Amino acid sequence: MFNIKRFAKKYWITVLIFIGFVGLYIFATDNDLVDPYLFPKVSAIGDAFADNRKLMLLNLISSMKLMIPAIAISLGISIVLGTILGMKPYLRDALYPVIYTFSVVPSILLSPFVLLMSPNFWVASLFLIVYGTVWGTLFATITGIMTIDKRYLDKAATLELKGFRKLIKVILPAASPSILSGFVNSLRSTFVMLVYAEMYGSQYGMGFFVKKYAEFGLYDRTWAGFLFMVVVLVIVMQIFEHIKKRLLDWTTG
Repeated sequence: MFNIKRFAKKYWITVLIFIGFVGLYIFATDNDLVDPYLFPKVSAIGDAFADNRKLMLLNLISSMKLMIPAIAISLGISIVLGTILGMKPYLRDALYPVIYTFSVVPSILLSPFVLLMSPNFWVASLFLIVYGTVWGTLFATITGIMTIDKRYLDKAATLELKGFRKLIKVILPAASPSILSGFVNSLRSTFVMLVYAEMYGSQYGMGFFVKKYAEFGLYDRTWAGFLFMVVVLVIVMQIFEHIKKRLLDWTTG
């Protein structure tokens, strides 16, 4: 009961805003203020969701099979490379301009080359998602390590912490607020690239579901898939936000 009260106190304005959006949509569709072909009634969207719930679950599983490895690879590259560059100024000075140059190239522009060079579509999609999402966490890791409070390093020297122990006991924990913030922000890019990859070549996935029925002109199913995808995105983001807060409960934020 306490959690419900706390949730209501914190998000009551947010809930009212979303209720307002839904009410506005219902009002507009019931009174023919919008194109009924592009904007079906809520009851039609609900029926479409009920009729396709198993298919949407299958597409969700397909999306997760692509997204989870992409997140793991992106996070691994970001932390390893970001830690090295953050701790080695001479390497950072030499490689940072190169990394920045690659980071400003949209992964979508690379898609024609990646699709032709990859052995299959899954590998191409994985590469595009990793390429499009690695930069936020990488730069956050570099910045987090560069801006570690010198007092932490002085205390580590006093305790004679060196090498790997210093890395896992002092450097990474001290930089973790920046790293986790960059990672959570990069999740949005992960979903953008996931949907793009699924829309243009996949046979399953949440993005594929939306594109497929939009091309068929079945906008009740398109809206159902779109709303389902938004709900999944919000849930995933909130899970990682919760994990972030738990890991950073030692900070003042």
